[in-house]
Amino acid sequence: MAAQLQFRDVTLGYDRHPAVHHLDGEVAEGALLAVIGPNGAGKSTLFRGIAGILKPLAGSIARGGLDHRDIAYLPQSVDIDRSFPISVFDFVGTGLWRSTGFFGGMGKTERDKIVQALAAVGLNGFENRAIGTLSGGQMQRMLFARVLLQDARLIVLDEPFNAIDAKTSADLLALVKRWHGEKRTVLAALHDMDLVRSHFPETLLLARGEVAWGPTAQVLTAENLIEARRMCEAFDDGAAACVVHAPSRAA
Repeated sequence: MAAQLQFRDVTLGYDRHPAVHHLDGEVAEGALLAVIGPNGAGKSTLFRGIAGILKPLAGSIARGGLDHRDIAYLPQSVDIDRSFPISVFDFVGTGLWRSTGFFGGMGKTERDKIVQALAAVGLNGFENRAIGTLSGGQMQRMLFARVLLQDARLIVLDEPFNAIDAKTSADLLALVKRWHGEKRTVLAALHDMDLVRSHFPETLLLARGEVAWGPTAQVLTAENLIEARRMCEAFDDGAAACVVHAPSRAA
């Protein structure tokens, strides 16, 4: 199967301080991959690199011919400025910018698509609400509605189920499974190991570098999780770029 993502000795970070080191590997088209690791493991940094928001300090990321605009990126909800004066309808409508352009007009077809996306995530009647009035679960539903409109082949979800109720998690997980069934490539940064074991066939365990990558049952071992914690705790934030090598992947 063709690769949707290829990481070639990738190091990512900020102000020349690396947060993800020397990552090598491939994500196949249509994969459903969980990315896990302790706090500070570099998961969000990796996702920003995949989305093209952050350029590598070293190495490269190949995206299977996709442009940055062809990638649907769902950031953590804390990264959204909830004070910005925008309605739920207009925020979700930004998912159409790839087809309409930044200043493109919204015709009936586009408006109908927005309404349908909101209905698909259970936000009927929320069109005119300001985003700052939404609960955590409603905010996540809104973000998923925007991803729906982007209709992307590669979907990157940063902590999509964090701090939301079980019903919302189940509804949004159903959307993730739908995308996987449509042969889209989906990556999700997660903390819930039971959810990962139950629903994600492949896992990357990250701790600034790769600890393990492969079938979920082989990655989520006690030894690997302990090693990930040790690697994160031992990391020196003052280290120079490109000096820490990730462990090689087992054959």
